[in-house]
Amino acid sequence: MATEKPKPISDELLSILACPACKTPVRLEDEKLVCDDCGRKYRIEDGIPIMLIDEAEQPGNQ
Repeated sequence: MATEKPKPISDELLSILACPACKTPVRLEDEKLVCDDCGRKYRIEDGIPIMLIDEAEQPGNQ
C-alpha cells in the first residue's frame, strides 16, 4: 500500500489563504499554491507559503 505524502501546509491554513494579486482563494497543486483566477503559482518553503506577487510563477511560465 502506498503511503500518502504529507501536505506541505495544513488544510486550516489553506482555507484562509488568497492570492495577493486578485484576492481569489488558492488551491494546493503538487507543492505550490495556485490561483485559478489569475493563474499565478506560489511556492511553499518549509511549510511557509511565499505569497509575494513578484516571486510568483506567472501563467505560462513553467
